Amino acid sequence: MTTDSGPGRESGTDAPLVHIFADESCLGNQFENRRNPGAAAGLIEQFDERRGWHRRDFAHFDPDTTNNRMAITSGIVGLGALRQACRVVFTSDSQYLIRGMKEWVHGWARRGWRRKGGPIENLDLWRELVRIAARHRVEWRWTRGHAGDVKNTYADHLAVTAARDRCGTDGLVPSGFERWLAEAQERERYVEFLDLPSDAFAEDPRPPARGMADRD
Repeated sequence: MTTDSGPGRESGTDAPLVHIFADESCLGNQFENRRNPGAAAGLIEQFDERRGWHRRDFAHFDPDTTNNRMAITSGIVGLGALRQACRVVFTSDSQYLIRGMKEWVHGWARRGWRRKGGPIENLDLWRELVRIAARHRVEWRWTRGHAGDVKNTYADHLAVTAARDRCGTDGLVPSGFERWLAEAQERERYVEFLDLPSDAFAEDPRPPARGMADRD
């Protein structure tokens, strides 16, 4: 799998196609003057015609954070786990993350990482994500949260569990998606779900340039 390969290369039309389903969680946002633990987590999957699905999970825990910071972190950790340049369909229910990468970062970079309305929140994470995303060809895809998207729901399960248990994973781990799905179907949920591969890919027409993360 791409996560186990060697150094990266330029990602062309022959680059592996990988799907990442990511989500974030932050507990205690309703309280002030207290630490809010949170997590960024997701499922990374690739389909091989001979071997079938190859899946890995990731989860990053932070003892004091915000939903927005964890949304960006899900992109940093998920894309950062890929050991070679890939075509990536990155799916999240965070409009903050998806709109940020499809729309906002381009103008910020042109203005020297500034925005008209004042300082850019979470600038450190945005710049790191742009740097990592530039290694790949990425389609940033938004899905509505809690609306029946099975793999988004699984990513939410991973994030909430990591935040609640205050424990992430040490890198990638074997995925529990198939077991989680089987247990859900025993409860008559997602019984019509078909676990079929998709080769649909529509790269962002304005991918972040490699030099954007280095501008002052």
